[in-house]
Amino acid sequence: MSDQDTIIQNQSGENTRNKEKILIITGMSGAGKSRTIGALEDIGYYCVDNLPPAMFGQLIENRRQAQRLPAKIALVADIRGGADSLGQILAALKDIKRMGIQYQIIFLEADDAVLVRRYKETRRPHPLATDGRSILEAIREERRILSELRGYADIVIDTTDLINQSLIRHITELFGGNTAAGPSVTVTSFGFKYGLPIDADLVIDVRFIANPYYIPELKHLTGLDDRVRDFVLEDNVSKEFLRHYLRLVRFLLPHYFNEGKKHISIAVGCTGGRHRSVALAEAVGKQLKADGYVVNIAHRDVDRASVGKK
Repeated sequence: MSDQDTIIQNQSGENTRNKEKILIITGMSGAGKSRTIGALEDIGYYCVDNLPPAMFGQLIENRRQAQRLPAKIALVADIRGGADSLGQILAALKDIKRMGIQYQIIFLEADDAVLVRRYKETRRPHPLATDGRSILEAIREERRILSELRGYADIVIDTTDLINQSLIRHITELFGGNTAAGPSVTVTSFGFKYGLPIDADLVIDVRFIANPYYIPELKHLTGLDDRVRDFVLEDNVSKEFLRHYLRLVRFLLPHYFNEGKKHISIAVGCTGGRHRSVALAEAVGKQLKADGYVVNIAHRDVDRASVGKK
């Protein structure tokens, strides 16, 4: 095991000495870290942005000695420290681990084109856009630098298709209760015509299920409507699929969590993400909730215009 592997490993907390828990918010510039911090502050997190990672341990220790260490802390660690940011962040995580405090790494990202557009809209400079480097070149360099940290992340959130309010709602659902303290699952429906969710751990294609889109009275509804839900879930093929798929997921989840993953993202896809995937994602999510998991159910494409097969 390498030194860096030693820095970031199973965060199950079995051997920790205290109950403090820290979220490390990191990822691509322009992917929504500031919005995420705002959402976390609203649900009671003590949030610190733009603090050099080398000072993370000092901040925690000072507040601990003053007996003012909050139970829920979120720290932003990103590329603003320069090209050697990765080393600084890993060293900071090693310090936090040495203090016996659990942490989760939340990595936010988005497509290059979306990040470029966001920077052009805000007219803010990218931290790495120096020496004549273009915004796109800076984004690609940042992605390269942070690729190793992304691999360590407990939760990866792709904000490419998330508007501000959607991201806030997603963060609130993930961390508003006790989800930061234990394993959680997100079940997301999506449409293949709009691309795969890049943050998914498990992807299932349900385009083999009978399509409500071809039923005139169901075409303009979604899988959240009772008539579409009943059409999809009462189908014998759907019933058999759910039995097999839930059996697989129930087998996999404990093994993922035992390996240190605190969050699993399950993506259920049909053609347009409005009918079959929505109904089935709801069914999978509700069953996992009944099993005792902390579950967030989301529908990435359900509000897109009703065009083409769904």
